[in-house]
Formats: sequence, C-alpha cells, structure tokens
Amino acid sequence: MKETRFFYTPEINGALPEEEAKHVVRVLRMKEGDQLNLMDGCGKFYLAEITSASNHHCLYKVIQEEQQTRAWQGQIHLAVAPTKLNDRIEWMAEKATEIGWDRVSFLNCQFSERRNLKTERIEKIVVSAVKQSHKAWIPEVDELQTFKDFVQKWGRDAMSEDDNVQRFICHCYEGEKPHLKDVLENGKDAIVMVGPEGDFSVEEVKLALEYGFKPVSLGTSRLRTETAALVAVHLMQITQSC
Repeated sequence: MKETRFFYTPEINGALPEEEAKHVVRVLRMKEGDQLNLMDGCGKFYLAEITSASNHHCLYKVIQEEQQTRAWQGQIHLAVAPTKLNDRIEWMAEKATEIGWDRVSFLNCQFSERRNLKTERIEKIVVSAVKQSHKAWIPEVDELQTFKDFVQKWGRDAMSEDDNVQRFICHCYEGEKPHLKDVLENGKDAIVMVGPEGDFSVEEVKLALEYGFKPVSLGTSRLRTETAALVAVHLMQITQSC
C-alpha cells in the first residue's frame, strides 16, 4: 500500500508554494491529472488534482475538503531553553511535533548555553514533521525571548483568574514537587517550562512562582534539556488525548 504523502500549502489558492511545487514536479515527477493530498496547517486536509505543472510552478484544483478532528483537548505549550548544540533542540522539535503539541517558546535564561536561535530552521523542521506524521495543525514557534518576558506574558497576572490554564516549571531544586503526570488535568491548556542544562536560577524559579507557575518533577532521573522537554510534551499529550 502506497504511503499517503502530504504537501503543506497555508493558502489554498490553486497554486503550491514554490518549494513544494519543485518537489512535486522535479523530484516526484508528478504531472497534470495526478492527485495531491494537501494540508493548510489549520485543521483541514484537501484532495486536489494537478491542472498544470512546470519546473517552478504547480497549479491544482480542489476535489475534496475534509475538516479534521483534534486528537487532544486544550493547548499543549512547551517553553524551553535551547541547548548548546542546535541538533539536539532540532531533534526535540521534530519528535515533539510527531507526538503532538501546539506551541513552543524558546527561553533565554540566566544559565543558558545558547543566546541566539534560528527559528526559521525550527519552523521548517516542524512543518516537515507535521507532514510526515499527518498532523492537521502546524504548531506555533516563538522567537527566543527572555525568561522574564515569557513569565510576564504567560503568567497568571497577565490573564484572568479563571483562565483555565495550567502552568508548571520543572527544576532540580529541593522542595515539594509532585510529578507532572499527577497534576495535569484533561481539557485545560497546559504550559510547561524546562530550563537549560544548568537549570533555572533560584531567582527565575521564584519569579515563576510569583506568576502562578507550579513546581513539578519529571521523575528521579537526571534528564538532559531536550529529553526533559520531550517527556513533558508526551505527558501533556497523553493527558489531553481525547
């Protein structure tokens, strides 16, 4: 059985984006009359037929449109400090997309090993993973921001008291920290913060608590940043799965 291959076109306007068009025509050698499976990244799949194909352009007409049902409830939002090596955070973004999430925010923390990040490359990796795993929604990828800016934007003070958002911060300091899986609630938006290899600073943890983030544990093992991030996404996805 031939595997279904999807092509991402955020605007269903009868023409594939140039990069997708080149792949269809040059690599796959598809031609007029062949059918395409398209996704808009906003919850819809489309069956289309190629009406014209050249080296740089691929025109199509939509034959069928199908609204997809979300596989999980609530919004799954990860905030993580980028790793020193780009390939580790790129791997995490790819695998988290395959599992299923809605948003990733990158944090510049006091002990961060990386102070810059090319989110354009992360976005391309995420789109590729969405197509490969047949997800209907493209996760949002935020630019690198300071820890303080993120907490102030997404903390409780920035929203109403009944905002239905669960906020958590993973850190390695002593103190009462329930396991994330034991406190996640189905149907509510969830934000989980994961720090750099050197952990969040004490001051950052205190600030997060002031803004309504609750400390949690991911278990007794000492995890690398990208592993902890993936574990957090997986736990949120399992909890929110319909």
